Amino acid sequence: MTHASDLRTFESHDGPLAYRDTGSGEPLVLLHAGFLDHTMWDDQIPALARHHRVIAPDARGHGWSSNASGPFRQADDVAALLRHLDVGPAVLVGVSMGANIAVDTTLEHPGLVRALVVSGGGAPGPGDPWTEELRAAQFSALGAGDIGGWLDTFALSAAGPHRTPDAVGPDLVRRLREMAGRTIAKHTADETDFSVPVLDTATRAKDIAVPVLALNGALDAPDLIGMAEHIARSVTDGRVTAVEGTGHFPNMEQPDAFNQALEEFLHGL
Repeated sequence: MTHASDLRTFESHDGPLAYRDTGSGEPLVLLHAGFLDHTMWDDQIPALARHHRVIAPDARGHGWSSNASGPFRQADDVAALLRHLDVGPAVLVGVSMGANIAVDTTLEHPGLVRALVVSGGGAPGPGDPWTEELRAAQFSALGAGDIGGWLDTFALSAAGPHRTPDAVGPDLVRRLREMAGRTIAKHTADETDFSVPVLDTATRAKDIAVPVLALNGALDAPDLIGMAEHIARSVTDGRVTAVEGTGHFPNMEQPDAFNQALEEFLHGL
């Protein structure tokens, strides 16, 4: 569990950004999913910090980090943090939005990345009907100001298309709702979205020159699994595996299995 005293901040070009930094050894950066924050890694940080320097930031506009007041790219924020800490190249591990940010950072700042682990994301691709329906439900709830209904969609996302939300358990749902609630409270419905996308990531994936592991939840939506697997299969040294019995947040649903698969990859680098 994170406490305020565990968090550090650094002054970016546009306000302070928060992160955890613990352990020692080769740097390992954990990048969280959209609307969540670094506490989604609470089951990884103590285990991984035994052998690695673990850095877990809150993306701009999420958790305890500042909102944007002008155009920005999340990948550039990750690079700025690593340069501020004078560490790298680092292994980047990302889930969902965090997987996209990890790929973007690898493409835009390749000298800072030693290896890449992606789960439930990585590069934009064609959505399947279930994912499109989930996103439509999320936008509809937000547009109607129904924050409770919007928070409910995180249980749907966690379960994936093959299970009902009660399959993921109340503790996971509670954690997702708490994180998403913290982030949405920082924003207003009419504010400007200043985020700038990194372009052509799917086609540029072949340019990634570091080892890649796609570590998906086996019960996640097929298109989200496919995004991560596309990255792994585009590179020279790419591997694909899955955490059985888990959906979009395998690190939270079965942390021991996720940690084992991640550690095996790390030990092979």
